[in-house]
Amino acid sequence: MLLPPKWVSDALRSGLVIPAHPLALTAQRKLDERRQRALSRYYHAAGAGGLAVGVHTSQFEIRLPQHGLFQPMLELAAITAREGDENTGRQTVLLSGICGQTNQAVVEAKLARELGYHVGMISLAALPHASDDDLIAHCEAVAQEIPIFGFYMQTAVGGRALSQAFWRRLAQIPNLVGIKIAPFNRYQTLDVLRGVAGSGRAEEIALYTGNDDNILSDLLTPFEIAGQAKTVPLRIVGGLLGHWACWTQKAVEQFQLCKSARGLAQLPAELLSLAGQVTECNAALFDARNNFQGCIVGIHYVLKEQSLLDNLVCLDPSAQLSPGQKEEIDRVRTAYPHLVDDSFVAEHLDQWLA
Repeated sequence: MLLPPKWVSDALRSGLVIPAHPLALTAQRKLDERRQRALSRYYHAAGAGGLAVGVHTSQFEIRLPQHGLFQPMLELAAITAREGDENTGRQTVLLSGICGQTNQAVVEAKLARELGYHVGMISLAALPHASDDDLIAHCEAVAQEIPIFGFYMQTAVGGRALSQAFWRRLAQIPNLVGIKIAPFNRYQTLDVLRGVAGSGRAEEIALYTGNDDNILSDLLTPFEIAGQAKTVPLRIVGGLLGHWACWTQKAVEQFQLCKSARGLAQLPAELLSLAGQVTECNAALFDARNNFQGCIVGIHYVLKEQSLLDNLVCLDPSAQLSPGQKEEIDRVRTAYPHLVDDSFVAEHLDQWLA
């Protein structure tokens, strides 16, 4: 099985801010390459250490033949990230979403590797009734083509329930380098942690929060998972988040605050207050009141207000802001200006759009 370069493994385990990359479209639902590049440049300039492309926030419909946007989107993001790295001396970790039945997933993994992606993050939404044995075989097939990230996706946007035993077995795949934990459910989050703790590879696997409803709390919590032989300490070291696709510069600041607080005997109360404010903002962005129907277009609305995007167009013509969602996003933007990076974007927008 293929292993990632050491710098990739080290960077992932140290903890990164990884935005889930949105899709920029013209009014005719064609790829808007200028604004797609601008988004990638924004994330790089904001301090993101990685990009996740071809994931839920990118719109799963990019894979449909009538759109054919999976490869162009991955290619453009990789080229733009490499340009940013060359100009700054940095190294950006590239993750590609991997979807579909095994045949499709293997093809996507091979393409991602050929385009320079370091890791493939596997969605199991296309296998809703598969047994654990079949799921592990699926992941092992993908792992033959690219190092992998596990992904616990919330059921409200197409995920499936996964057992603690599944996570233990998945963690034992030698080139599984990380797991995005995103069920939006504390019990299921603990299932992942217990599975990893019992795998024998806990120190090798980078745990990332995708729980957009609990971002800072996940990053601040020192987990102690009791086992039969010993207690295993675990940390969620970074985030791979749709929420971080906007206000990214502030997300990087929040992440650094969380990292700095690790090891303190007592967490600063203001960090816990900040965690609640971030979750309140996420409820507006992700349209929690309407079972997350507007979770992609809510992010687009913020990016459009900042002029990074030109419109709210999605590949699905029915995708739109839910009633009251715009007003709720406007409310939290006004209520919590310290979470908003409008001035940073305004300062650099012309450069990113050039």
